[in-house]
Amino acid sequence: MSVMTDPKLAMMESPVHARLDTLNRAKSWYNWAGYAAPSVLDTMEFEYFALRNQAAIFDVSPMHKYRIRGPKAGEMLNRVMTRDITKIRSGRVGYTLWCDEDGMVIDDGTLFRLGESDWRLCCQEPMLIWLLDAAWGFDVEIVDESDLIAGFALQGPSSFAVLESAGLDVAHLKPFDLAEIEPGLMISRTGFTGDLGYEIWMDWDAALSVWDRLWRAGALWGLRGIGYEALDYARLEAGFITAGVDFQPIHATERLHRGSTPYELGLGRLVDLEKGHFNGRRALLNARKTPRSLLMKFDVEGFKPANSALVYHKKTREVGHITSGIWSPTAKRNIALAHVKMPWAGKRPADLWAEIYTLQEGKWDTRMVRLTPVKTAFFAPPRARATPPART
Repeated sequence: MSVMTDPKLAMMESPVHARLDTLNRAKSWYNWAGYAAPSVLDTMEFEYFALRNQAAIFDVSPMHKYRIRGPKAGEMLNRVMTRDITKIRSGRVGYTLWCDEDGMVIDDGTLFRLGESDWRLCCQEPMLIWLLDAAWGFDVEIVDESDLIAGFALQGPSSFAVLESAGLDVAHLKPFDLAEIEPGLMISRTGFTGDLGYEIWMDWDAALSVWDRLWRAGALWGLRGIGYEALDYARLEAGFITAGVDFQPIHATERLHRGSTPYELGLGRLVDLEKGHFNGRRALLNARKTPRSLLMKFDVEGFKPANSALVYHKKTREVGHITSGIWSPTAKRNIALAHVKMPWAGKRPADLWAEIYTLQEGKWDTRMVRLTPVKTAFFAPPRARATPPART
């Protein structure tokens, strides 16, 4: 690991920063957990369409990664996670949440079961101190692997073909499977795009050679490096939520009541109240009956993105706000996620509108557009689930 020499940036470099810097014509960087990560490498449009039509690679090395292992590792994790993690088998990955004592979501992430008593947690928020506190009294070892393990998200319809061309046999991997394909090289069929895709994990010092291997293999498959903006479009099309955007991690809030329960995020399926005691269970027993709001998916009338718009009932009463909104190039729909207060987000929400402001030729205009609730993902191609996948 090295620190960038530009004093204005003062960010660390990921293990493949040299490759990203060469690709980054836009010179657009942002701070991801102290690392310089690309917002855009070339143009967001080129990167997005490569992701949806070819293959794209995104460096996820800055993600926080924690190894939890020991005789009581599973018991300790089940004590803090809302879902029953004992149902995650070895060689599998599970999406999970964890809450504070008031039932407010601290963060979400993916939990990799590497062995019987060996786990890795990947998440956006720094969790080491909290995990160490939560592990008190359990026979477990917790190691911060954030700058020890590197990762790449290889996503898109040609992602399987790229791995195959690189000599990596992943045809047997089903969604959420995990396997050590070569010594020191682990691949999971996971991602943040809702598409066919994989995540490749290796030691920090091995990342550059793995990147070059994938890059060479992807030359005939349209492989393109991408930044966060293209990934953000894809995750919204898949209906996935982002910490700090669609919900506020409770440890990062500065004001009371700005957190969310799993039920308010539409993630009640990840809460197992029957598995025994876990962090926040008592609060969640009541919270499931009285959610204050609900994070909902919407089709938005028209074609103007509704990001950050206020939500109204019958065009008069303010009842929520949109957290993420785009015109989806693939779904050919104007889509959004929005927090809507109760009872307007009840079983049959109706007559909901978004107030959109647009700037055209130096003049601001406002319009009310209808919101239509959606229950499923905006984009969920069959190729994301096919096993073995097609090459294109």
